[in-house]
Amino acid sequence: MPNAVKKKCRFVILISGRGSNMQNIVQAIGTQGIPAKVCAVISNSDRATGLSWARDQGLQTEVIAHKDYATRAQFDNALAQCVQQYQPDYVLLAGFMRILTPAFINCFQGRIINIHPSLLPLFPGLNTHQQAIDAQLQWHGCTVHFVTPELDSGPTIAQGVVPVLQDDSADTLAARLLPVEHKVYAQVVDWLAQGQVTLTPDGRVVVEGVAHRGML
Repeated sequence: MPNAVKKKCRFVILISGRGSNMQNIVQAIGTQGIPAKVCAVISNSDRATGLSWARDQGLQTEVIAHKDYATRAQFDNALAQCVQQYQPDYVLLAGFMRILTPAFINCFQGRIINIHPSLLPLFPGLNTHQQAIDAQLQWHGCTVHFVTPELDSGPTIAQGVVPVLQDDSADTLAARLLPVEHKVYAQVVDWLAQGQVTLTPDGRVVVEGVAHRGML
């Protein structure tokens, strides 16, 4: 009897702008044999340039514009309904510049993943590169983590690091970090698709077959 075809992991990706991490994830799935499918790319802005790129790849795109809703709760409810129709295994935030409500997060509990440009728990929120420079740190990085209602505080899946150079600006540091973001997020997507990532009831992350997942 032939082996059963392994079900592909279904991803929906949320973006707000160019979606460089989204583009990298789509390319990694295509070139690295990751058993996954990007079912849709959804943005809160019709001006997001990443939508055009996604359409050019033949991907389904949607716009749920936050400006069309009077409250954050109404926007998140519409966004949740849009996401749910694609029945994703995971929702990937890739430069999605909206703070999600607990109601949205609870709809996809344990299935929303974000990448944040700092070594969490350092520097949640915005302007992380300048904060790292101002703190005179020697190392900066990114964190891929599960999303919880508390901002940038969910359990860490993996991190990547870069040095902070003496003459760095926020822009040069961000540019040095971006390829590391791409590498780390693509690795986590592979782990998710392979079913290697488990979020335990006490909030710990276990990655099967990976002895040391941090600092990629």
